[in-house]
Amino acid sequence: MWGEQPSCSPHCYISSQGTSLIRDRWATKTGLILALAGNAIGLGNFLRFPGQAAANGGGAFMIPYFLSLLLIGIPLMWAECAMGRYGGRFGHGHTAGIFHRLWPHPISKYIGVFGIFIPFTVALYYIPITSWCLAFSWFSFSGAYEGLVTRAEIGDFLKAFQGWESNAHFHGRGALYFFFLLTLALNLMILTGGIARGIERFAKLALPALFGLAVVLVIRVLTLSPPAGAGPDQTVLSGLGFVWNPDLRLLGDWKVWMSAAGQVFFTISVGWGIIHTYTSYLGPDDDVALTGLSTVSLNEFAEIVLGGTIAITASVVFFGIIATQDIVAGGTFDLGFQAMAIIFQQLPFGSLLGGIWFLLLFFAGLTSAVAITQPAVALIQEGFGVTRGRAVALVGLALLTLSVPALWWRGVLDELDFWAGTFALLLFGFAEAVIFGWIFGIERGWREITRGADIRVPAIVKPVLKYVTPVFLGAILLGFVFQSLGGPLESAPWQIWGARGLMLAIFIGLASMVRVALRASPTEDA
Repeated sequence: MWGEQPSCSPHCYISSQGTSLIRDRWATKTGLILALAGNAIGLGNFLRFPGQAAANGGGAFMIPYFLSLLLIGIPLMWAECAMGRYGGRFGHGHTAGIFHRLWPHPISKYIGVFGIFIPFTVALYYIPITSWCLAFSWFSFSGAYEGLVTRAEIGDFLKAFQGWESNAHFHGRGALYFFFLLTLALNLMILTGGIARGIERFAKLALPALFGLAVVLVIRVLTLSPPAGAGPDQTVLSGLGFVWNPDLRLLGDWKVWMSAAGQVFFTISVGWGIIHTYTSYLGPDDDVALTGLSTVSLNEFAEIVLGGTIAITASVVFFGIIATQDIVAGGTFDLGFQAMAIIFQQLPFGSLLGGIWFLLLFFAGLTSAVAITQPAVALIQEGFGVTRGRAVALVGLALLTLSVPALWWRGVLDELDFWAGTFALLLFGFAEAVIFGWIFGIERGWREITRGADIRVPAIVKPVLKYVTPVFLGAILLGFVFQSLGGPLESAPWQIWGARGLMLAIFIGLASMVRVALRASPTEDA
């Protein structure tokens, strides 16, 4: 198993530069599961999921959602966990190196570059958005937006903080940069601690805190009373029923199916390259079957039970079903930052509840921000034989520099999110499904999934992974292309092309680094 590493113990590897390096490991299985769940449980669980469910018919959305979870989510989670552990045996903690082992063809490592490019590019705007959540938690606790009780007023407050508009609330971008730098510093500090002493320790603290805050809010939302003059649909039961009572007529709408499948794909973080990285720090015989299933289960509890209850139910109680759908149509931030800020102001201890809501979003965002930064750190650390601290510092410097356009211009953020955070995810997910099921081979892949498994993986998963998952993903990708590409450009052209040029430069830079890092790396099986 370790025949190519004669001078190393099972916890070290020989880098492509000929350096013998000790490879980090997860200290406990619980820590790994919490870290993987922290990666998956992000802003999408509490902001994107309620918005997608509300915009696509509520209960009707849940039927294709659960089918997609079974046909795409869980099988691909198992495949990515197996690929990551397999690549880790060769000292690879990033998808370029892992794919280089799965498929000994020169192009494989460049396909794998997407698994570094996607999380790094998303980090350029995800870390700033996470910092907005920290800022709004402080603004709520301190009463900074108290008295702003319309969506327009809260929206103006948010835009002024972001520096995208000038008004009386903020002068300059000082507050914006303070919370961004604080969030980035926390991210880098956690990463510097390493896998076990950094990421795992943080996950053991952050995930229980996140769930605790969410449970407090769920209890408060379930005990809400309708405001004076409320309509008959403005009740807690109406809010819950909107999510769980399906209008079967909407199942004939392709958009509902594509949105549901896309949400599953995004929420458990398959197609990002992050799961590969995290599971690469497993031992060669450590379980991935139960680990993957436990990760999905924690994420779904956070998304469906907690995320699906808090924002949608509260919004229905205060605004009604039709108004909630109108709010969601305005954008994801409208529900999370505007509607919820208004709702909590109308409740006893509203500043406290609002602060808890945004602090919950911050913890969810930070656990994911740490995860999306790790693949680039792994590339530099393992590919060039540098210390972890230096690798984290280099990635941090790149994030600090390249995040500026996303901080300054909304059009840049939207372009990065569309191409890296949506289209590239679908493309990479489809590619990895084909590589794992057809090129690496489903029989070899199945042995990797079931190796050391603590549970029995149903045999039906094998044909699902080989046939159903790539076909389903291919259909989603095609549907997305026909529906979304070529639409109207709403941002200034220089912002659009500037963002695209930035992404192209990032991809070329990462591909060049991968070429050097893997130049001396053999492709034979261990």
